Amino acid sequence: MTDLLYSEEEEALRAAVRDLLTDHCDAPGVIARTESDTPHDLAAWKALADGMGLAGLLVPEDRGGQGATHREAAVVLEELGRAVAPVPYLTSAVVATEALLACDAEGGLLAELASGRRIGALAVALNVVPGGAHKVVRHEDGALHGELTGIADAAVAGVLLVPADDGGLYAVDADAVTVTPQASLDLTRPVATVTLDGAPGRLLGDAEPAVRRALRAGAGLLASEQLGLAEWTLTETVRYLKERKQFNRPVGGFQALKHRLAQLWLEVVNLRAAARNAADALSTGEDVDVAVAVAQAYGAPVAVHAAEEALQLHAGIGMTWEHPVHLYLKRAKADSIAYGTAGAHREALAETIDLPAP
Repeated sequence: MTDLLYSEEEEALRAAVRDLLTDHCDAPGVIARTESDTPHDLAAWKALADGMGLAGLLVPEDRGGQGATHREAAVVLEELGRAVAPVPYLTSAVVATEALLACDAEGGLLAELASGRRIGALAVALNVVPGGAHKVVRHEDGALHGELTGIADAAVAGVLLVPADDGGLYAVDADAVTVTPQASLDLTRPVATVTLDGAPGRLLGDAEPAVRRALRAGAGLLASEQLGLAEWTLTETVRYLKERKQFNRPVGGFQALKHRLAQLWLEVVNLRAAARNAADALSTGEDVDVAVAVAQAYGAPVAVHAAEEALQLHAGIGMTWEHPVHLYLKRAKADSIAYGTAGAHREALAETIDLPAP
């Protein structure tokens, strides 16, 4: 039977990442970044990628990485979710890295992403479900032409992995394209439009299997980010309700609020099981499609519910810009459509286990 409990090494990794994020990604600092032209915290990214070597967790040691598994990457994403850290970890160290792992051709680029020296972004819209249709650009005479929208973290990417109409996946240097920011609900994971006007690209391999593998890993490990987010909002709400007094007693003592918190706790515990199962399935390669679909079908609504409850139960202070709960609600809402909606994953699950629609 699979052991989904955290190992001692995973707990040590969690403690180290949490310490680093406590120093780099405090709430006032993240909020201040969202108000600036540079929402990404590249100092925190450098500390995670270069200082701790976490960008290369999924890359084998003989290809320049750490040779760890999706379980370790999931622990990192839990902590990034707890801090709503504005770093391109999911997009570069998971999604772009998985796409490159599916293409055996480009060893040098993979090592650069693993070391954190370059940030990669898969040029597929953030809302595309694994195996779903996505836009491609035109490949003509060795150059790429077209426009792609909704590309997460494109603003800080050094290299874009672009699917083209000839079925190939191409590496395109970011300085060869035009990146235009789009309005994004989640200010800590901005999306952008990428315009290619005759940009040169290096063929990496077949786009279809690479994109499918990348989006599947992204969807599966997104559940761990959603878990971290939900855990933080629940913990902070419980702490606040113990301190806040009304009618000369702690608000948390009221029965109706206890019921709401107990329900939320059950949902978060179940989300942990689903997220851990998805991470374990990705690391072993067993029943991956089912585990990922279950984790996303369950995880997205729970993260949104946890953030909504946190906002409501913090009352007036939760409505302020200075309190970070709005960052968590925006991330939860954006995550709920990232790599496919819960409904899209339920449909994929029904198809995978051959459950006919009513």
